[in-house]
Amino acid sequence: MTDPDTPPPPGHPAALALPADAAERRALHDEVHARPTARIRLPALVLQVAVLNEGVPIERELEHLRQLPGQRLLMGEQLAGHFLRLRLPCGTLKWERHTEVTRYSLVQPLPAEATQGASDPELLAALVIDHEWLRGIPGHTLAAIELVILAGSAEEVAAPLERARHWFGDRTVVVSLVGRNGHSCVVSDFRLRASGYERMVVIAQTGTGETRVGRLAARLLEMETYRLLALRGLPVAKSLQTLLREAEHAVSELTSLTEARDLHDAVLLDTLTAVAARVERATAMHSYRFCATEAYYALVRSRIDELREQAIPGTQTLGEFLLRRLAPAMATVESAARRLASLSQRIERAGALLRTRVDIAREAQNQQLLAKLARGQQLQLKLQSTVEGLSIAAISYYVVSLLLYLGKAAKAAGVPIHPELAAGAAIPLVLWGVWRLTRRIHSRVEGH
Repeated sequence: MTDPDTPPPPGHPAALALPADAAERRALHDEVHARPTARIRLPALVLQVAVLNEGVPIERELEHLRQLPGQRLLMGEQLAGHFLRLRLPCGTLKWERHTEVTRYSLVQPLPAEATQGASDPELLAALVIDHEWLRGIPGHTLAAIELVILAGSAEEVAAPLERARHWFGDRTVVVSLVGRNGHSCVVSDFRLRASGYERMVVIAQTGTGETRVGRLAARLLEMETYRLLALRGLPVAKSLQTLLREAEHAVSELTSLTEARDLHDAVLLDTLTAVAARVERATAMHSYRFCATEAYYALVRSRIDELREQAIPGTQTLGEFLLRRLAPAMATVESAARRLASLSQRIERAGALLRTRVDIAREAQNQQLLAKLARGQQLQLKLQSTVEGLSIAAISYYVVSLLLYLGKAAKAAGVPIHPELAAGAAIPLVLWGVWRLTRRIHSRVEGH
């Protein structure tokens, strides 16, 4: 029997049944298997640390993973898919690298002293991974979660409130039955402890499948990690409030000044350009964060829906607790994003109005300039005509002078002629000839 993952050999009929594969076909097809769900045997402790990986190359994470027991020969090719599950002497470690965070998830047996009857038990002392290795994970911690998964009877799953409160040190807790048939109960107080971890407890009915437990653990861990990632947009939205308020006020003032014509349009346009530059810089810097916040918030709601929660009398469900507190923060981020986009549109409209007014004013100035140029050309033509008249007289004077000298030369040579009379008689003819020649020159120039 052949392996379904092995391509058929050349010449096999199955190898000729399709055109050549697209370059990314196998990678796209296998993406559905890229991050398989862990199989978790009860009782278990799942420890997840999610760190921001900005500025942390994958090679540095590889070197850190090699420090684990038995992983000295770990190769970089094994991290190419941004997912890796490593087997440790008493547990497994899952490494996942995402766009903004890298998640390290440890699954190990639950320490014997951390039972449901304990009160706020210590869990970190029994880890199968060195604490120094956890402390040395490259990046900055975003989420750290201790997820305890216990097995219990149907009665313990349906009525866990008092025991769960005692397990959390008698603090106020949030409890939900999850699953279509309420096969598990999830308890948390969503508080950071002195160790830096928050804690969740899952009580699953005895006999719950290992894969189902793994899926439930993955949804809970992803829900909390994506919640914190979504909240990264909140400080950005708060920091933009001053900029948005000042920019909105500036655009309003500029619009009023534009209507009142209190300032020159060019001055208003320069001021509006400065405001637009600030807004566009803020948009370029923070638009990704706002889009990411929206995407992470959608993932949080998706994971909550997948839990199929059922309420237990006397407490809120996890989804109700989280969404009631997360929704205002997301509304603040969404409001900042909308205001930023709306401000850009208002600036664009105000700029278009000012540019139209500047263009109209410039067109009027151009018309005035053209009128002045036309008047100048008319004066130049009149002056040219005057100069041409004077030129005809001057040229005629020189021509008559030449005729006078010619007559005097002829008289000296013995020709019976009176030079002055001859020159005087030639004056009208000379004037007409020079004028006629000038007109012919004008006609040729105008013809070209």
